[in-house]
Amino acid sequence: MRSSHHHNHHARRLLCLTALACFVVGGTAYACTRKAAVPQLPELPAESLAQPAENGTQQSTLTAAQAQALLDDPRMILVSRTHPITEDYPVETKECGSATAINKTLQTEAAEAFLSMQAAAAKEGVDVRMQSGYRSVSYQKKLYDNKTQYYRDKGLSEAAAREKAAAIVNPPGYSEHNCGLAADLNSPEHTGLDEGFENTTAFRWLCEHAADYGFILRYPKGAEEKTEITYEPWHWRYVGVENAAKINASGLCFEDYIAALQQIAG
Repeated sequence: MRSSHHHNHHARRLLCLTALACFVVGGTAYACTRKAAVPQLPELPAESLAQPAENGTQQSTLTAAQAQALLDDPRMILVSRTHPITEDYPVETKECGSATAINKTLQTEAAEAFLSMQAAAAKEGVDVRMQSGYRSVSYQKKLYDNKTQYYRDKGLSEAAAREKAAAIVNPPGYSEHNCGLAADLNSPEHTGLDEGFENTTAFRWLCEHAADYGFILRYPKGAEEKTEITYEPWHWRYVGVENAAKINASGLCFEDYIAALQQIAG
């Protein structure tokens, strides 16, 4: 079983790097739905990485230095259950949440991008609202501790209570919301932050246009093994316009994209 798993992991990595090496037309829709199979791509060296040219079709290589520059971009920080936020990560925020938002702010650049995106959607008759943005690590700790206590009260052991809580609320420092670049979005069509949001006009609009404002669907369908988070059509992540175009063009989830950059950067 071990060798089979290792083989499958190796095959997946090769597939990811190959996908990253090409500019995949329609990558945005693929990233949103995760329903299409990865296209058959030509054999290219792992050192190649798509950078859409002005006409959107040419390929160019990414050097180790360029890959490292992308990794060093603070907007490209990976925060997950295995990658906690760094203690010195800078966060300056601006309010952009709706009247009913739980956490109303995002990092200033992300907040301004969201407000521009919201205004563009409104011009097309689509109402997109930001319901939960930046959470301080201390606030995240309170959420996590409360959930842990809930399971303790149900009679679970300390370890079991923490594990059960972590499956629902990321431990403090391990949530994307702690970096101020993650936004939970909804719409009057569907106010709940759940999978029902994917059936809204707002979600369809976001799939088509969010990358133009620097946002990607962070936890797409079919990527759960890599993200360790269930499909969340409401959770969008700001990475900047150029970065969003590259990521969506690759067809990869954020974890695989970062892993490929790390391999290229050496």
